[in-house]
Amino acid sequence: MEATENSDISNMSERELKDKINQLRTQISQKEKNLNTIFKDLKLYRNNIDELKEKRNELNTKVKDLVSQAQDFKSKRDENNKKITELKSKRDEIQKQNKSKANEIAQLKKKRNELNDISKGTEETLSKAYSQELNKFLNEDIPLNHEIDLFERLENLKKRLEAAQEANNIHHKIQEIYNTSFDDNINELNDQIQQLADESQQYHLQMVEYFNKADEVRAEADSYHEDIKNKYSLMSPLKSKIDPLKTEISQLREELDRYLKQLDDIQLQKDEKNQDEKYTEAKEKLDKSGRLSLEDLKILMERGDL
Repeated sequence: MEATENSDISNMSERELKDKINQLRTQISQKEKNLNTIFKDLKLYRNNIDELKEKRNELNTKVKDLVSQAQDFKSKRDENNKKITELKSKRDEIQKQNKSKANEIAQLKKKRNELNDISKGTEETLSKAYSQELNKFLNEDIPLNHEIDLFERLENLKKRLEAAQEANNIHHKIQEIYNTSFDDNINELNDQIQQLADESQQYHLQMVEYFNKADEVRAEADSYHEDIKNKYSLMSPLKSKIDPLKTEISQLREELDRYLKQLDDIQLQKDEKNQDEKYTEAKEKLDKSGRLSLEDLKILMERGDL
């Protein structure tokens, strides 16, 4: 194929060669312009991509800062909620203990009331009445039938006195429970729980606000990232044209070199022919008149005739 092309070239006239050379140079120039246009477009895309990346990276940094602040609020909220849980547990335990003591007091009051119903009087009055009746029973001379009645009264007073004494004991125990067993920190704990709950709610709202802001900024950063991907997708077909264009230009230059070489060969032949004609003229002048120009002398000297 190359031999055929060379044969075709060798058969071309000087004018045909020059036309072909101009045609090839025009094609090379056009393709180089296309290549330069692609490089310029790619440079614009790259500059635009660099700007988009800078904006995207700035926004992503802002997202990290917002998420970090949101996490701080979340940590504070969770810490408060943990304290609330601990305080509620403490409060519930106190309430449980207080309720247990309250139930114990209720049972003791019920028992005391039952004993008071039996005693129907205070320990002091019953004790005094019992002593009087006992003294009468032991020391006075009374008829037998009165003595039996008196003994029954003594037994009754004794039961009532014992009931009054036991009721007093229970009452003292109730007082001891009231004085020592009830924890009055419930209201204080409730206040602490409420304060922590209010703070926790504020932390939660701030956390949500910053997470929402982070989502908004992230969406904006993602849009810039999509723009970057679109730019790359537009660059891809341009890049794909570079190597084929370079190959075409290289092939055209090789072809141009062949035509230029052929044109140089023709020009060289013409120069040689021209030199031969000038040599002939100079030799004729030397033979006829001997009057020679400097160029004639130079030619004859180069050929060794002088």
